[in-house]
Amino acid sequence: MADQTPRPAREFVVEADGGSRGNPGPAGYGAVVLDPATGESLTEAAEYLGVVTNNVAEYRGLLAGLRAAAALDPDATVHVRMDSKLVVEQMSGRWKIKHPDMKPLAAEAARVFPPGRVTYEWIPRAHNKHADRLANEAMDAGARGEAWSPSASTAELDAAAADRAALAGRTAGSRRSGAAPTGDPAGAEGGDGGESAVEEGRAVAGERLARAGRAGVEAASPGAGTRAAAGAAGTGAAAETSGEADVRAAKAVASPGWGPPDMGAPATFVLLRHGETPLTPQKRFSGSGGSDPSLSPVGREQAERAGASLARRGTIEAIVASPLARTRETAGIVAAHLGLEVAVEEGLRETDFGVWEGLTFGEVRERHPADLDAWLASPDAEPTGGGESFTATGTRIAATRDKLVAAYAGRTVLLVSHVTPIKTFVRLALGAPPESLFRMELSAASLSAVAYYADGGASVRLFNETSHLR
Repeated sequence: MADQTPRPAREFVVEADGGSRGNPGPAGYGAVVLDPATGESLTEAAEYLGVVTNNVAEYRGLLAGLRAAAALDPDATVHVRMDSKLVVEQMSGRWKIKHPDMKPLAAEAARVFPPGRVTYEWIPRAHNKHADRLANEAMDAGARGEAWSPSASTAELDAAAADRAALAGRTAGSRRSGAAPTGDPAGAEGGDGGESAVEEGRAVAGERLARAGRAGVEAASPGAGTRAAAGAAGTGAAAETSGEADVRAAKAVASPGWGPPDMGAPATFVLLRHGETPLTPQKRFSGSGGSDPSLSPVGREQAERAGASLARRGTIEAIVASPLARTRETAGIVAAHLGLEVAVEEGLRETDFGVWEGLTFGEVRERHPADLDAWLASPDAEPTGGGESFTATGTRIAATRDKLVAAYAGRTVLLVSHVTPIKTFVRLALGAPPESLFRMELSAASLSAVAYYADGGASVRLFNETSHLR
């Protein structure tokens, strides 16, 4: 007689990711099904999607990973690991699903396995490299007009014994403590009204920021990261980003066994524009290639007020300044109020405006009209005479940001810089397009702040107040 002993259900780990180079833009997803005991890759999936948003690509990656697991064993239990907090929280039933492009995808994903057989875990971006690489391979193949096929690097990645051991250890811990089951996405609509709606806005913004914030350094290499390009504003994207101004105010929701870790204190950059120089009220181009003016008496007074204001706040732990005279002078005045030393960072210098240095906008319009039109139309255009384009400035600021985030992790640092660098910090954090630089006003000696979290997300605060303090 045949053996009637029930076969024990298999267990799989699914890691999935998706990205869009433009948001919306050319997009793709990647997913891998792993053996939780060994970390061995059992099957992979990746696909170029055409033009969609980051979040749609992430959901498509999740759906592909679940389907791949079901093809291996429809009776299996599955643990999903993704670096998209939005997808994890929505599929776990803790956040609402409101966006019309994501609702059907979430519902479809919930039907692949019966409720209770799938659990979800948020993981840092650095722990999701396999799926991220697959998504990039799919996007690269799509750009070439080709279908995705597995690359040789998969075998190398699977051979990483440390990753296998870490995965096996975490899986064992989950078995001991019990993982939180997924909720029905249809039921997720009925979550905690206003609070969950705010959380969804924060999460969508945060995921976009995590991808867009590195655009300046990754865009030159199409395969460098799933989230290589800054998010362009689109109708669907705008609907997903309510609550951007406070992206990371709430901590991750912990769940038993596979709960996301506390990301800890962010690296917070308080961005201070230098005080006025004689050129400031005349609205003349004053970059890093001109006369390097010092502060005017008004500018020194503004710096004193900024220092007094920051001393009252009592949160600054270090000061880093651009090498130019006006920023070093502003930083020195503030440092005297705070009792801190000033470090100088070359990457914080102002854009070089070439032969436009010292000229007003009207004078540039008269003398170099074609160059000015090109500069206003494209971030790649350089000011006359070999100045620095906004694209080059963005690359420099992104690299400086990453360097300083690593050096000052968990600390609050005052960065004393200039109009274009500070606007670029804010633009990259918000995932705004380069033309947004022309739509921001930044007063002399004004303050802004950007906080950078361990998962790559960022949040922005705009004060723009210091020059008016009395």
